[in-house]
Amino acid sequence: APDQPPAPPAIASQSGGSGVAGGRMTDTRRRVKVYTLNEDRQWDDRGTGHVSSCYVERLKGMSLLVRAESDGSLLLESKINPNTAYQKQQDTLIVWSEAENYDLALSFQEKAGCDEIWEKICQVQGKDPSVDITQDLVDESEEERFDDMSSPGLELPSCELSRLEEIAELVASSLPSPLRREKLALALENEGYIKKLLEIFHVCEDLENIEGLHHLYEIIKGIFLLNRTALFEVMFSEECIMDVIGCLEYDPSLSQSRKHREFLTKTAKFKEVIPISDPELKQKIHQTYRVQYIQDMVLPTPSVFEENMLSTLHSFIFFNKVEIVGMLQEDEKFLTDLFAQLTDEATDEEKRQELVNFLKEFCAFSQTLQPQNRDAFFKTLSNMGILPALEVILGMDDAQVRSAATDIFSYLVEYNPSMVREFVMQEAQQNDDDILLINLIIEHMICDTDPELGGAVLLMGLLRTLVDPENMLATANKTEKTEFLGFFYKHCMHVLTAPLLANTTEDKPSKDDFQTAQLLALILELLTFCVEHHTYHIKNYIINKDILRRVLVLMASKHAFLALCALRFKRKIIGLKDEFYNRYIMKSFLFEPVVKAFLNNGSRYNLMNSAIIEMFEFIRVEDIKSLTAHVIENYWKALEDVDYVQTFKGLKLRFEQQRERQDNPKLDSMRSILRNHRYRRDARTLEDEEEMWFNTDEDDMEDGEAVVPPSDKTKNDEDIMDPISKFMERKKLKESEEKEVLLKTNLSGRQSPSFKLSFSSGTKSNLTSQSSASNLPGSPGSPGSPGSPGSPGSVSKSTSQMASVTTK
Repeated sequence: APDQPPAPPAIASQSGGSGVAGGRMTDTRRRVKVYTLNEDRQWDDRGTGHVSSCYVERLKGMSLLVRAESDGSLLLESKINPNTAYQKQQDTLIVWSEAENYDLALSFQEKAGCDEIWEKICQVQGKDPSVDITQDLVDESEEERFDDMSSPGLELPSCELSRLEEIAELVASSLPSPLRREKLALALENEGYIKKLLEIFHVCEDLENIEGLHHLYEIIKGIFLLNRTALFEVMFSEECIMDVIGCLEYDPSLSQSRKHREFLTKTAKFKEVIPISDPELKQKIHQTYRVQYIQDMVLPTPSVFEENMLSTLHSFIFFNKVEIVGMLQEDEKFLTDLFAQLTDEATDEEKRQELVNFLKEFCAFSQTLQPQNRDAFFKTLSNMGILPALEVILGMDDAQVRSAATDIFSYLVEYNPSMVREFVMQEAQQNDDDILLINLIIEHMICDTDPELGGAVLLMGLLRTLVDPENMLATANKTEKTEFLGFFYKHCMHVLTAPLLANTTEDKPSKDDFQTAQLLALILELLTFCVEHHTYHIKNYIINKDILRRVLVLMASKHAFLALCALRFKRKIIGLKDEFYNRYIMKSFLFEPVVKAFLNNGSRYNLMNSAIIEMFEFIRVEDIKSLTAHVIENYWKALEDVDYVQTFKGLKLRFEQQRERQDNPKLDSMRSILRNHRYRRDARTLEDEEEMWFNTDEDDMEDGEAVVPPSDKTKNDEDIMDPISKFMERKKLKESEEKEVLLKTNLSGRQSPSFKLSFSSGTKSNLTSQSSASNLPGSPGSPGSPGSPGSPGSVSKSTSQMASVTTK
């Protein structure tokens, strides 16, 4: 049998007013929402309009027409087919199927309009308008057809204590047959049978008649599986719902009855954090909680065959939540009081915690809304001042309140990051950096007390969403990206990098416990994301603040995942093939920590070994001439004995070929490469602002715009355009004895004093996730195995694999 679609929401709960668009139509009786059922069996709202029925020549028959109230366009044109099964539900819904997998529904604002259209449908099909369904939903067997002709309705046994077993058997026997289910449901509706059963339930409880209570359990459970909205409305009414729950306490498969009613009446307390004046809303909240409890806790887990039989129950809860959100959203006094008390300093802590928890649940309910209704919901909250309120709450000492506020903030960021960005840029003009909303979020991430940093991981994801240029509004002048990233690097980046800078003042991390390492890994992951997506903003920051040198201090961490994160950060920078970065790396001798880590790792074949070799292999394959020369001139003696991969010998060969070309002026293309060719990580065109930045001479830049360390600014243009040749001249001037000392200190793992440069500015770093490539070159354990990572033929493949991993 085809699944019966759940009922769509009633339009009254979402209208938010008269629903008349610009005064075009004043007849609210015919005002409807059109719904279609999607693949996930959820109703999609197709629009609001006004319905009429008339003869359509093209369709050769009476048809239902719905025209949009906004522009008069045709939302629905559906011929009333004589054999289509139309259902009327909840007095204001008409549901039917146009094709095997295409279900439609009209949700009327008023019952009178629904009745009028229902009469038209019944008139076309020759049915009595008093029925709730015009056709049988499925083809029944010949025997069922005979039964249908011989007995128009199902006769229920009289509702007596002595006949409960017979009633239970009748319900159980009716469930397999769609036709008998329909007849049973109609009989239960027409005779007020459910209320009679609940009266017997009281008698059985008074008499402690366990057998009768077990039969009542089976009967009530069977009625749930009939999947009938009209029956649910009776069962979930204020007078019946607790008795229905009582019947479901006596499961025959359990040795002892459950105490569901006791929990609902004594343990579960309804907290009215802000008085709700609407009695209908209050009753709806009570009902929804209890029905949700029945679904989650009382009813047994449905079998595979029973899941679809409870689709209407799911829909009942779903649309109740939609109604609750709609009614609360329209109550301006309620929301005004809520936000006023949230931000009032006189509100006591317990009360404020209840208010924040309510707002969190309110936002969770909003996830059930259709997209356009969810937009209206968050706009309402925004207009009420939810972001300033969250800023106040996040600055409080109560950890539970802050945690709930963080969850609310996550809903807002996921819904509309641009709204959050706009707010934080506006508040920056009035407040100090310390109390900015984003800085409060960063501080909560840094101060997360959870050993596993569960909260910090969530907050880092939110920050990543906020700084992601991909979800920033694409306007003609791209103002959001330019303005927000400028704001973020000026007001927030120093807060994000503070733990990193504080922990990397020496040659090794000052704190190296697991929780600190996890936090630094998270910070580095976000910074690595910035390296990939923020181009010149992060470049200025890294070079001016000497961030990479600080990050590479973490290569000495005892935690392998943190050392790998630091390496991954450098690998991301090298992967950009940007000569500004390359000159910075060479000037500060930033390959030394990597070479040290490689030598200290010894002959162990592990991720550190493979990742370092892959970095050098990338330099060789991509023929990054400046870095090739730097590595060979400074570290060749330390690396020349590594022969289980050909990477370093290949680098030496590249270097020698490069020297030959330099000796031959006709082949000297270094100057033109450095002067004219700009490496880019993808095909996207750089912004005008970035082009201007790249074309500006370093000597003309302001203090805050330096792209090389301050000590390099005095170099002339020739030094800047040809750093490698100048570097080689400087190295030739050094005495051979100094070179020997340098090589010894490299091999011993101690940092050479000649490598130390003093920087007055702070530094910071950036890590990616702890995943890394597994198929990397460099297996010292099996130098001769066929197809091993050490074979030259496999190098470029593994390089691409590493690149794909680090960009995730």
